[in-house]
Amino acid sequence: MGPNRIALRALCLMASLLAGGALAQDRGTLNPKPLPPLAHPEDPATPAKELFGRRPTPASLQARSIGFYSRGCLAGGQALPIDGQTWQVMRLSRNRNWGHPALVSFLERLSAKTPRINGWPGLLVGDIAQPRGGPMITGHASHQIGLDADVWLTPMPDRRLSRAEREEMSAVNLVRPDGLEIDEDAYTPAHLALIKAVSREAEVERIFVNPAIKRAFCRDAGRDRSWLDKVRPMWGHNYHFHIRLACPEGEGSCRPQDPPSGSDGCGSELDAWFTPQMLHPRPGKPRPPMTLAALPPECRQVLVAP
Repeated sequence: MGPNRIALRALCLMASLLAGGALAQDRGTLNPKPLPPLAHPEDPATPAKELFGRRPTPASLQARSIGFYSRGCLAGGQALPIDGQTWQVMRLSRNRNWGHPALVSFLERLSAKTPRINGWPGLLVGDIAQPRGGPMITGHASHQIGLDADVWLTPMPDRRLSRAEREEMSAVNLVRPDGLEIDEDAYTPAHLALIKAVSREAEVERIFVNPAIKRAFCRDAGRDRSWLDKVRPMWGHNYHFHIRLACPEGEGSCRPQDPPSGSDGCGSELDAWFTPQMLHPRPGKPRPPMTLAALPPECRQVLVAP
């Protein structure tokens, strides 16, 4: 795929994200309130995000990722515990610490390795998925099948964060205000070491970071550049990086992503992200919300299951 097509696709995605509501660093709340009941939930025109956003518990079905990362749902979701020896979950009020058991296990293993990888005490984990996956009312186009997770670009402190801190503190921003380069005062070799290690995990399909962070990795990678193939630029990922796992083996209901290109992605493909139209995009017209009919048929069962 050429740079112009990459830039066009990225602009379309940015337009939908800019119209999509809450950002990763938006504060949570200490007093979350349930969403009000829908007047006509059976109406085919009801946005799927309104339906899945009102299901606070997982579907008691065999664990499966159903559909594609940006068009699907999650059966048998498992919660990442909010506290572990080497991880803590942030923004608890969102109730988005649910994922496929394979992803939950991966995050627990990765966090345990983190002190050896880069010296951090552990990881701060942001959004994974809703209890039944599906489209979210705010914040994400993907994260729908329980195989995507946001990890903050901030080390876990060596103490347990309070509930207020988990809802209100912000991660470190690694990108300069102009968007062209990383903030040298915030970016450290520990960031590169962590993402390099994650990219080498066999089950990892993609890692998304801000283009300026990718630019820094391209500059600092050294002679071993094979790991850069999975690390892809995407606006909005200046406070966290996004881990995407491949479809679990044997789950035919999960639609895989195309394999990486085999390139380190550090040439014209990356340069396209730093043009004026990419750095200063115009807000796009919001897309019509996805309805249940746009999701795989199995998602109806996921939605109504006990």
